[in-house]
Amino acid sequence: MDTELSEASRELTVACDAYEIALVTNDVDTLMDLFWDSPDTVRYGPTENLYGSEEIQAFRQNRPSKGLERKVERREITLLDAITGYCNIEFSRETPAGKRIGRQTQFWRKFPEIGWKVVSAHVSLMAI
Repeated sequence: MDTELSEASRELTVACDAYEIALVTNDVDTLMDLFWDSPDTVRYGPTENLYGSEEIQAFRQNRPSKGLERKVERREITLLDAITGYCNIEFSRETPAGKRIGRQTQFWRKFPEIGWKVVSAHVSLMAI
């Protein structure tokens, strides 16, 4: 891997780590900072389809802040080039109904001046 891709890989890993911490601690400001502030940003969740950063922010601000803990079982970060990559996570979460397995895919883009941002995300839970 060349130096440019090595640095991009390190930066994207740091961004993905920051996202995970913000997610489980319900740090809405950091979560929103990590999403591209655009009407073209998309986030599909287990129970919602969100189009644009305004809908994503409203969802984040209104969702329950308890029970967000999860265990990352596997994470794969892949760069397509020095400014484009994706992060796939398999996670588990304990619920009153038992253990749930989920999957998360985030497509990231590095923008000049604002850095790495999620431009599209998809979260799903597996039926058990």
